[in-house]
Amino acid sequence: MAGIQSVGVVGAGTMGSGIAHVFARAGVRVLLCDVEQRLLDRALAQIRTNLGREAAKGKLAASEIDPALARITPIVDREALSAADFVVEAATERLDVKSELFRALDRILPGTAVLASNTSSISITKLAAQTHRPEQVIGMHFFNPVPVMALVEIVRGLATSDATFALVRDLAVKLGKTAVEVNDAPGFVSNRVLMPLINEAAFAVMEGVASAEAVDQVFKLGMNHPMGPLTLADFIGLDVCVDILRVLQEGYGDPKYRPCPLLLRMVDAGWLGRKSGRGFYVYEN
Repeated sequence: MAGIQSVGVVGAGTMGSGIAHVFARAGVRVLLCDVEQRLLDRALAQIRTNLGREAAKGKLAASEIDPALARITPIVDREALSAADFVVEAATERLDVKSELFRALDRILPGTAVLASNTSSISITKLAAQTHRPEQVIGMHFFNPVPVMALVEIVRGLATSDATFALVRDLAVKLGKTAVEVNDAPGFVSNRVLMPLINEAAFAVMEGVASAEAVDQVFKLGMNHPMGPLTLADFIGLDVCVDILRVLQEGYGDPKYRPCPLLLRMVDAGWLGRKSGRGFYVYEN
């Protein structure tokens, strides 16, 4: 696949496991890295479940499930990523965490390797500056759920080379994705537009304009959105929404991006959405 034989994925959460899934499904060997074995075990179990769902829907032959899983090697030692030609990080959406990770990966990876970030808002240019290979650093922003969603934002940093962009664009296409080129700016395109919508929807609830259900119904029935903005916020994670809004507020210096106080209170309460069982809605599992 575009000369790439082995891919490293750093972070075995929802996004990282989804990214590992699509690479393995496409026939690429994957090194899936996280800090604890239990996180890797959980990710592999989820990938098996999701591959099974694809097979049940006729999108994948049942005989392909085990070979795809066999292509994923779980690792807790970052140093093992030295065998990768290409690495995508899907770590926590915080600049300090990603910066430390990029410095470490720059040391570990061979000089020819390309380093991509699945960040949804953080500057690719800033992350590239943590390395000695800024021309080989790029954003590869997948969307959740990764095996289903067609879009990948390919984000050029200030120093990203044309060769790096072409490699990652072609890679996304071979994964069955639609690659859209954007330049480095806070929130890129997707979250620069989406997060103010979610934030304003939260303000409407906080100010008593309408219930969460009513706000979502307006967007589903009036704008033909598949889900309302507050259901989507719960799906993304309210803590992630707040992190991205803060990146937008700092990056643009514009108070219009300040997180809604209701969002901040909900995050403080641990009401993070689907993953915690409660956000704007209550979830059974």
